[in-house]
Amino acid sequence: MRNPGFRNSGLIACLLCFSFSLAGLAQASGSSSKLLTPLEQTLIASTNAVPEAQKNRNVDFLKRTLTDDFVFVGSEGRLHDREEVLGSASEGELKDYYTYNLRVLPVNDGAAVVTYDCIIHMPEGDAPGMAPRYQHISDLWVKQNDQWRLKFQQATAARPID
Repeated sequence: MRNPGFRNSGLIACLLCFSFSLAGLAQASGSSSKLLTPLEQTLIASTNAVPEAQKNRNVDFLKRTLTDDFVFVGSEGRLHDREEVLGSASEGELKDYYTYNLRVLPVNDGAAVVTYDCIIHMPEGDAPGMAPRYQHISDLWVKQNDQWRLKFQQATAARPID
């Protein structure tokens, strides 16, 4: 017979982890005492939705979110256009990700930069057959027809000393 107290302890541990995750999201802008503005909340949610769509092969979401002239500078330094990113998403290349240290830098009423660190798991890239696991990423979001859309993204491999 299993110990019912152990099952409850596991449930409590899961709830605590979930609570800490939500607290971390609320402080994602880098300041532990600052509440997120509506713009920061919107762009952080949008930023996290992009790799989630890539992971889940949700190409329709990406078609609505990426601008027609979207450009991605990969961690290998090459330019990738919108169609390449959509193709990668349809193949499910991104297996998992975790974003942290998100910061929103408004440029004007219609543009903002979101910078963050990301841990990714996907094939290809550096030896041993993987893209760099730790990356610094910068996104340029623009407002088109009252909707925030991703126009540009650059990924830089994080060095071990970073």
